[in-house]
Amino acid sequence: MHAPPSLGTDPSDPQDTMNLIAPHADSITANRQFCTQDFDFELPIELIAQHPAAERTASRLLDGRASLPVHRVFRELPDLLQKGDLLVFNDTKVVKARLFGEKATGGKLELLIERVVSGNEVVAHMKVSKKPRLGDWVHLYGNTRGGGQDIIKAQLIGRWPDEDGALFRFELSHDPYWVMAQFGHVPLPPYITHADEAADEQRYQTVFAKHPGAVAAPTAALHFDEALFQQLKAKGIERAFVTLHVGAGTFQPVKAENIADHTMHFERYSIPPETLETIKQCKARGGRVIAVGTTTVRTLESYTKNQQTSGDTNIFITPGFDFQIVDLLITNFHLPKSTLMMLVSAFAGYEHIMALYQTAVQEKYRFFSYGDSMLLSRRLP
Repeated sequence: MHAPPSLGTDPSDPQDTMNLIAPHADSITANRQFCTQDFDFELPIELIAQHPAAERTASRLLDGRASLPVHRVFRELPDLLQKGDLLVFNDTKVVKARLFGEKATGGKLELLIERVVSGNEVVAHMKVSKKPRLGDWVHLYGNTRGGGQDIIKAQLIGRWPDEDGALFRFELSHDPYWVMAQFGHVPLPPYITHADEAADEQRYQTVFAKHPGAVAAPTAALHFDEALFQQLKAKGIERAFVTLHVGAGTFQPVKAENIADHTMHFERYSIPPETLETIKQCKARGGRVIAVGTTTVRTLESYTKNQQTSGDTNIFITPGFDFQIVDLLITNFHLPKSTLMMLVSAFAGYEHIMALYQTAVQEKYRFFSYGDSMLLSRRLP
């Protein structure tokens, strides 16, 4: 059974013996003008992972650093890296941002809190048949309708980021993080068809998650566990952290056919001074900076563009982008026609990525958040 080529256009529809030279720049795409359709591919729907591997490090790893890929298991990663290399992770923590409730009229609604603005004010996506009016209160509740239904309230106070914005500003009656912890659901991606379960609270979260604020996990880091970290440390491979609170926009497909017309979503990030110093030392000794996940890439490369260690970024990385920091990338397999497909194509080369994805489909790799991963080298200029 195959998903149609348009898979991803509606995110709400649940439907070392090798040559380690990085792939050369695409010979026929150096000056090519790309359109969104160029990043589409046919994906059998059964390859969309609905649950994680039994063990984090047991997922498969498609080693795509060379022209010919090699099929590996993620726990082999220490053998593929070198002493002096640096892994950079996104230490954001997924919050239980999906909340269910009802309007005063009894109409059901669903909120997905995108970010806590200040105090009890939040910005949220809202799914409801008829939107409440400005100033209206809604009631929120958890798995059962006891207790919390009449206790937790939210008042609609406006739109965001402006009066015509797609998101909604609410003032909650209680601390938003407490509300999410008590009544929220794990915000599983739209292509995962089961309701969140107890296991998802652990597995849709990295083992080092620290700073609450994400509505989606930095999924490439889901493959790491403490035993693997000990192996990496023993080999002299360092690690450092940045924070980017992943927003729901990461699942939005690019709808404009001309990718230059796409409006990228904003996400909050911060980079500790010690991380910048660790990167500087790594580069000085000839080590390689390995970004774990596209969110880490976006954070580091945002810094090279604006020299700001914190703030909001809507950096949109497409083929032709000049990478300044990242040398290698560990990443999962991404949605067709998504900004993440464009990012990895910019990083490793468009033709090379499309060939790797074809191989992944043929070899039945598992796709998306709970799926398998790839190891990529930055393409040569």
